Amino acid sequence: MPPLVVTLAVDERAQTAWNALRRRWFPLERQLVDAHLTLFHALPGEHLATVLADCAEVADGPFELTVARVRSLGRGVALDVESTALLRLHAALRARWSAWLTRQDAQPFKPHVTVQSKVGPDVAAATLEAVRREPGPGTATATGLDVWHYRGGPWEHAAAVPFTAAG
Repeated sequence: MPPLVVTLAVDERAQTAWNALRRRWFPLERQLVDAHLTLFHALPGEHLATVLADCAEVADGPFELTVARVRSLGRGVALDVESTALLRLHAALRARWSAWLTRQDAQPFKPHVTVQSKVGPDVAAATLEAVRREPGPGTATATGLDVWHYRGGPWEHAAAVPFTAAG
């Protein structure tokens, strides 16, 4: 079974702005998915039902995120995102899935939205300056979680787990 990717869903205003940045700056031949904030990159696909149940169980109400800075990735650019609620959510899921975590997912969580990657350093430096001038909205609202099947190219949406006031 293909691995599962878990991303954070955000309000339409922020998603639209992040998608616009990604379409403008991400290499065209690599634009397979919309802008996203990944919580987990590769969970075992055979555990889809458990992943969805856990997401629903730990999901709380919507919460605010702050775009704290535009950061160089060396060969790309990212928007760093800060939120205590996001860190708590990630930690709760990480604890449930600790036995499944890949090396990448076991690393410290640094929430971000990748605007550009795998370009030359000069292109990345120019992009960094441009995005710092126009980074998009400074805040976003987390509205839920999305679970995707990773099939090597565009992701296939498996399910959405919306946040509700009741959790």
